[in-house]
Amino acid sequence: MAEEKKAVDVDAHVTDSGSEEAAAPSSIIKETPQKKWTSYLWDTFDKSPEERRFLFKLDAAILTFASLGYFIKYLDQTNINNAFVSGMKEDLNLYGDQLNYMTTAWTVGYVIGEIPSNILLTRIRPSIWIPACELIWTVLTMCLSRCNTASQIYALRFFVGLAESGFYPGMQYVIGSWYRKDELAKRSCIFHTSSGLGTMFSGYLMAAVYHLEGKGGLRGWQWLFIIDGVISLPVALAGFFVLPDVPEISRVWYLSEQEREFGKKRMELEGREQRKPYTVAKIKKIMTSWHIYLLSLVYICFNNGAAAAPIFAQFLKDSKHPKYSVSQINAYPTGTSAVQVVSTLVYAWVSDAVLNGRRWPPIVFGAIINIICYVSLAVWDIPNGWKWACYYICGCGYGLSGLIMAWGHEICNDDNEERAIVIASMNEMAYVVQAWLPLIVWQQVDAPQYQKGFITVSCLSVVLIISTFAVRFLWKREKLRYVARYRD
Repeated sequence: MAEEKKAVDVDAHVTDSGSEEAAAPSSIIKETPQKKWTSYLWDTFDKSPEERRFLFKLDAAILTFASLGYFIKYLDQTNINNAFVSGMKEDLNLYGDQLNYMTTAWTVGYVIGEIPSNILLTRIRPSIWIPACELIWTVLTMCLSRCNTASQIYALRFFVGLAESGFYPGMQYVIGSWYRKDELAKRSCIFHTSSGLGTMFSGYLMAAVYHLEGKGGLRGWQWLFIIDGVISLPVALAGFFVLPDVPEISRVWYLSEQEREFGKKRMELEGREQRKPYTVAKIKKIMTSWHIYLLSLVYICFNNGAAAAPIFAQFLKDSKHPKYSVSQINAYPTGTSAVQVVSTLVYAWVSDAVLNGRRWPPIVFGAIINIICYVSLAVWDIPNGWKWACYYICGCGYGLSGLIMAWGHEICNDDNEERAIVIASMNEMAYVVQAWLPLIVWQQVDAPQYQKGFITVSCLSVVLIISTFAVRFLWKREKLRYVARYRD
């Protein structure tokens, strides 16, 4: 039985091989693969050729679609700001708080859609729902290029956020439905790094697109939204053919029947439950468990402790000695995103390969780096070189999303519907806080010495450490109680 495969130790799965192992050839799927030194480079090297081929197909399909899609989403989130300062403000007479309202409209749509979208994913095929939302997002984004008033943009941004809301938590759910503990963090983190790349690429794209100014009677900022849609369209269409759904209902063309059975067997060995109907008892169990509340708190603290790229630019713009050019002000902060990308991948490899699936040490490390950096910036009267260093190395605190999501999958292993709802709740609640907190602690009048913001991030990082240890303690206690009941 799948429940008998649950992990006993708080940080690593300890399973019982039993008769289930005999259902699949041991040469193909091993309950605990024997580690080779090459597995520290990439986890498929310690697996059989058949399973390695299976994972290669999954990686090529899921990670390519997920990363490209998320890259484009972050490109769009950044491009609304680029469009605003590249002609849209003047063309549409946006001289008030319209940009803030555009961001708020997007956030409201995004927050409203996340949990319902992931609930639908447990009833509808992901290969239909996620690409359909992506296709709607593509059309709406291109429509932004034809807006003539702020009100039109508000309405479209709301629906863009609504269409986008299912992508990140939905793809995290799909990733968590196919990969085992020693594989999960790497895939989740590779997926997340595309957000940093999207942020970095946005400025470069605006510079390139601006050369289209006047072509076809359109302004450069209008071409920006059109090109966002043009990039997204083939990705959305590809999703209908390459997303493998989840193992128990997969019908994708590139997996053989035997490989689909591999997928089911692998999830059985992890104790990851298949889809089941929603019941009153299930909903009550989800809403009364600590999982949804404490994991959401962990993600809120992480997600709202990242603000260095825009405040770094403000610091550079305010600097008098030397005076930085516009291109330098836009280029230098991208180094923080580069640190984010590198640290994200380092955390994933260390967690999966070196720490045997332990998620909490990198989370605590990232929070400590944040505390060091933001406490230093709160003091402000520090050497200029250290100030620069803080703006860069605080990117280490941004790279924890995939790791926390992987932890959420593992903690909610034995209930597919809880796993879908908790993953969506984590991301949604982080955005709920993000919708109002910056308006209080990152006020433009304080630039570049955002002391309230620096102190807030430091406090959130302390809460992140405390809540991380609380999750670890409660998960350990939960597993020990399960073992005691099973033995009795």
